[in-house]
Amino acid sequence: MTARGFRARTCLGLFLLATALGAAQRHRDPFTQAEIDQIRDVSWEPEQRLSLYVKFARARLVAMEQVRSDPKTKDRPKQTHDKLDDFLLIYDELNDNIDTYVDRKNDIRKPLKGIIDADTEFQAKLLALRDAAGVSSEEAKQYEFVLTNALDTVDGSVEDHRKLLVEQQEAAKHKKKSDEKPSGGNPER
Repeated sequence: MTARGFRARTCLGLFLLATALGAAQRHRDPFTQAEIDQIRDVSWEPEQRLSLYVKFARARLVAMEQVRSDPKTKDRPKQTHDKLDDFLLIYDELNDNIDTYVDRKNDIRKPLKGIIDADTEFQAKLLALRDAAGVSSEEAKQYEFVLTNALDTVDGSVEDHRKLLVEQQEAAKHKKKSDEKPSGGNPER
């Protein structure tokens, strides 16, 4: 084997190893292509974009409830885990987008009110799953970790979202007051 052939095989081997490692570390995307397109289309519209994230997170919890209530569902614990994981990934994206809009100084008071309402709904659904009767401990263990993470994330975010809404309302009041002040200059005499 020539030195050139050895290097080519080594490079190919390293490329395949890196590709395999990257694929193993990659998390599946919780969004469908249609959802990605919708999100992209409203990237500069905070109200619409945040509402989409809430809608998609809600859809994952509804799908999870359907899986849980359908007696024909196969591998219910895994499907429950996957739906919870998708919910959590979408909810984290929601929070990342909120942070982005806050950093841009966007007024997101209106969507925040809807998010706070959704937080309450999400908490109730997650708690209902946690406290569900008739679930074996073996089944619950298969999604317990992701459920606990989802509950902790939503619980922490509820307070953050409420505080942010208060901050945004205060900032809007101060902006309105500063906009109402007459411009400096010499008063007419």
